[in-house]
Amino acid sequence: MSSMQIIPPALERLIKSLSSLPGVGAKTATRLALNILRRPVSDARELADALAQLHSSIQLCSRCMTFSETDPCAVCADQRRDASIICVVEQPSDLMAIEKTDGYRGHYHILHGVLSPVDGIGPEEIKIKELLARIQSNTVAEVFIATSSTVPGEATASYLIDRLQPFPIRLTRLACGIPMGMDIKYADQYTLAKAIESRSNVLKNP
Repeated sequence: MSSMQIIPPALERLIKSLSSLPGVGAKTATRLALNILRRPVSDARELADALAQLHSSIQLCSRCMTFSETDPCAVCADQRRDASIICVVEQPSDLMAIEKTDGYRGHYHILHGVLSPVDGIGPEEIKIKELLARIQSNTVAEVFIATSSTVPGEATASYLIDRLQPFPIRLTRLACGIPMGMDIKYADQYTLAKAIESRSNVLKNP
């Protein structure tokens, strides 16, 4: 005799899909799935439509590599921003965190990761060559490295400094205000704004 199916298969599939997301365990996934089930059908359809359109509507900006529905993205297309300054961050969520401070008016470059040899992530696995191509265009005056102060973030910053040293640009690094070991996205806006304001040179060019 087969065991009774306690959870309906459709609900079980949703729970399994939700629990595959980072930071979402089985209990949280179950709670979210039941919450969706209790909502009106129209809400569930709207969520399904949003998920279905996600990959078809969003692309990478060909300049800064952030997620956007347009190319170039809104930041890169904004003529009021200083295109000669590029802030290098790990993920689009870091861009969002910096934008909330309203303390930076340059452009960005998203690496989509950090160097981590243990995990098989080297320079070719993140958007470093795209950054170098932008700098070689001779329109960049400053590269502001804003990777997190984690071990992989610091290793990535050190690698970038070595690669960018030959270029006649100003190199700056996110300074005081961000505790060691903290991801940039978790810093409050005032701490992050102070860190941007007090960034310092990491290389003196001749």
